[in-house]
Amino acid sequence: MLSTLGRVCQPPGPAKGIVRGESAGSFIPEARGAVQSSAILPCRDQPFRLILIQKSCNVIPMPIKSPVKTMVMDQRDDSFYSPPDTGQVDRLLATIEFSKALVSAYDMETLLTAILERIKAIIPAQNWSLLLTDPQTGELYFAVIVGLAPEAVKDIRLKPGEGIAGAVAQTGKPIFIPDVNQDPRFAARVDNHTGFETRSIIALPLIVRGAVIGVFEVVNVAEDRYFREKYLPHLTILADYVAIAVDNVHNLQKLEARTFIDEVTGFFNTRYLIHELDRLIPQLLNQGGHFSVVFLDLDNFKKVVDSYGHLRGSKVLGQVARVIHGALEGDDSLVRYGGDEFIILMPGRSQPAALEITRRLRRALNQTAFLQDEGLSIQVTASYGIASLPEDAQDREKLLLLADRAMFSSKGRGRDRIMVGQDLIPVEDE
Repeated sequence: MLSTLGRVCQPPGPAKGIVRGESAGSFIPEARGAVQSSAILPCRDQPFRLILIQKSCNVIPMPIKSPVKTMVMDQRDDSFYSPPDTGQVDRLLATIEFSKALVSAYDMETLLTAILERIKAIIPAQNWSLLLTDPQTGELYFAVIVGLAPEAVKDIRLKPGEGIAGAVAQTGKPIFIPDVNQDPRFAARVDNHTGFETRSIIALPLIVRGAVIGVFEVVNVAEDRYFREKYLPHLTILADYVAIAVDNVHNLQKLEARTFIDEVTGFFNTRYLIHELDRLIPQLLNQGGHFSVVFLDLDNFKKVVDSYGHLRGSKVLGQVARVIHGALEGDDSLVRYGGDEFIILMPGRSQPAALEITRRLRRALNQTAFLQDEGLSIQVTASYGIASLPEDAQDREKLLLLADRAMFSSKGRGRDRIMVGQDLIPVEDE
């Protein structure tokens, strides 16, 4: 307990923090001690008024210009006592800790889930939204929303400049509107579609390297009279970190995408094949779903390479891949397995459904002439093998093996054919 002024700055008790003082432009040596309330702390010849902003941690020194007044630590002097807003400090610390966690997220799902779980605890409001910019169209779409069912807004896209979020995305400036009915920029399309009633809104841009990548919105904030003082600083910090985190995830996705892409065709490679099979097969087995794989190999493609060269052969492979891809649907994906072999992944498709699509792409391939842009007309065919889960296999290795064996059986039967399943059932021409 401090009761008198002394010349040595050394309060009693264990050292729990660092107090620094400054007077008339000169720094005072640090004093170590736990300051629990406003007090006069003597440091050499200059007393200081200290106001706690974090318990047992940093304190703010304020020089006393009036005559020095001695007080006991557990006494209160209302003439200069200023109680801390501990709720504000807690919100600030929570915001910083949450922000640090955001930038360590490595995929978009993890990032958005983290935002979804924690944002409500930091800024009380009726609705929170994170909208991201589509780089192709410039439109905004809802990446995450709290306070509404995600299905209600999943198909909504805001055009450039539309509504408050669109204005923020265009200008890069935050907007706070206490009453949306008084602002002509507000667009009620989302409210009309969802049945939600927006009364107040604040929207902040997510900016990375000078470009707006999205907009962070808080709708119908609680205690809107104190919003600027209590919540806006936290939201500004949060928006900056969310922008960094989203940009990090986007960059990682681009990097991962490059590792999954075949350079010759522009479609997926074998690294993607293994990744997807290991991800999808356990899910589909647990859910009792179907999964079909089509193995195809171009017939006598070596003759094309021998006749027209490797560069033109690679160009034909790229054109063939685009024809195959054009016949696919939904979640189907095309993988170049190597050389002139391709694999088609068909999650959710039964064997009959896979066969129907394979027949369609076979017709498309057989009817296409390649390298027409070079004045040539090259025809190619392929041999196909289909295997399905759970009918033929229960794991990745056997599924691929059976599809590969069915494809080789097609070649053995004269090429340009389709074989199905572990029983190697031939498919007759239509």
